[in-house]
This record gives sequence, structure tokens and C-alpha cells, in this order.
Amino acid sequence: MKEEIINLLSGDEALAETAMKKLIERGAIILPVLVELLDSPNPDHRWWALSTAAQINEVDVDWLIAGLDDESVEVQQAAALGLTGHPCPKAVPALIKSLCAPDSMLVTLAVNGLSSIGSDAVPSLLEFLSTPQARDTARVSAIRALAKIVDHRAIPALMAALEEDSALISHWAESGLQKLGLDMVYMKLD
Repeated sequence: MKEEIINLLSGDEALAETAMKKLIERGAIILPVLVELLDSPNPDHRWWALSTAAQINEVDVDWLIAGLDDESVEVQQAAALGLTGHPCPKAVPALIKSLCAPDSMLVTLAVNGLSSIGSDAVPSLLEFLSTPQARDTARVSAIRALAKIVDHRAIPALMAALEEDSALISHWAESGLQKLGLDMVYMKLD
């Protein structure tokens, strides 16, 4: 196991990927070593540790949630991707916060994480849409997550989004309404 950890942190991507696969096969027994690496000052070490841990079924979701606050955007991305594979309602606030990130990959991964959580994310997403933080990309991303989740509680927000002056918001609102079987929108004629 020591050699695999050395290879994981070697800086040689091919060696690290091979070591990652071997460590994942070991399962939960390797998690205590990986959690120690999450405190490393080296962001690459934290990334490899979190990326490996995220692929182990028994990973503590709190480690992934904490990774969303890492100073390295790459570690944040690994955490969001890990939460997609380990959907957990307690991750919703941290994933919604990530919708406001300047990194588009992180935002996309946060949308995917919220979508994998599903209906448990809807109330918080609806609440987020009414806040000042829900503007620009964050607003589009929240509407996109609601569209992907397909929950009837989102219908009023999706209908309201159709009125907004944004092609992307309209696209995702229409997509969500279509998935909900409400693809025929009636307009009131004056």
C-alpha cells in the first residue's frame, strides 16, 4: 500500500492513475490514509486523495462536502464530481453555493450533483432563486438543475423563468416543463 500512495503522489500521471485504481480496489481500508492527505499543503495531493476517496463506496460524504471549500478549484471540482456519485441531501447547501463560483466546470459539476440528489434539492433551489445571489450563471444553473430533477414543485419557478429575458433560462425552463409533461404553454391574448 505504501508504494501505491507514493505513486499516487508522484506527479507522474500514469503512475498515479494506476495507483488510484489499485487503491480503489482496496476499498474502505485505504480511507484513513486518504483522509490524512486531504490536509496536505499540496493541492495535487489533495486532488488525488479526494478523487480516489470519491470512488470508494464507503467514503464519508462530509469529506466531499468539505472539498467544495478547498482553496484549489481542481479539488472543488473533484468534490462536486464525487458528490454526483454519492448523492446526499446534506450536500445541497454547499452545492448551491458552488453555483455562484467563477469556474464554469465547477458550476456544471454542482448542477450535476444537485440533479443526482433529486427532489431533496428542490426546496433549497427554489429558495435560492429568490435571493440576490441567484443572478447570471448561478440563476441559469439553478433553473437547469430544476429542469433536470423533474419535480412538480418547480413548475411555478419554471413558468416564471419563461418570462425572463434570457435565452438560456428560457431553454432550461422549457426543457423542464417538457419533462414534466407541460410542453404546451398557453398564452393569454389581449
